[in-house]
Amino acid sequence: MTTECDCRPVNDETPLLFQPPSPRERFYRRERQSVPAARAFARDALQDWGGYARAEDVLLCVSELATNALVHGVPPGRGFLLRLVPYGEDGGVRVEVHDSGDGAPVPPQQDVNEPCEGGRGLLLVSELADKWGVGARCPGKIVWCEFEGRGRRAGDGKISAAKQR
Repeated sequence: MTTECDCRPVNDETPLLFQPPSPRERFYRRERQSVPAARAFARDALQDWGGYARAEDVLLCVSELATNALVHGVPPGRGFLLRLVPYGEDGGVRVEVHDSGDGAPVPPQQDVNEPCEGGRGLLLVSELADKWGVGARCPGKIVWCEFEGRGRRAGDGKISAAKQR
């Protein structure tokens, strides 16, 4: 269940204080359709928050982190939690994927010019996000990335129906 705070002033004497929208989170089972579902959930949250200039980058990173959680971090019978946290007055977004798997992910050390199947998800995340990292969780870990709010304007980041897939 998600809730959001109404930050409008009560009357003309009440100053408008900045308060970012409430975080959104959803749990996904260990199944293939969880990745597109997580991406759609993130897209809807960004649009509900008024759009975001880097929405496509955020959504690609959600897909990559969710895929990595399913392939490498979620034991059979378990799932992962996707958490989106808005922050700052300029509209930053933090993406967190919580899973119960062992180990810490690292970008591959291979030459990116070599043909191979997969292994480039964290390289994409490290290039697109302003910051990324791994945090401890018991059991498991939290893989996160952040997008600073530079360039966010009302109406930016709206995703057309053609680009939603």
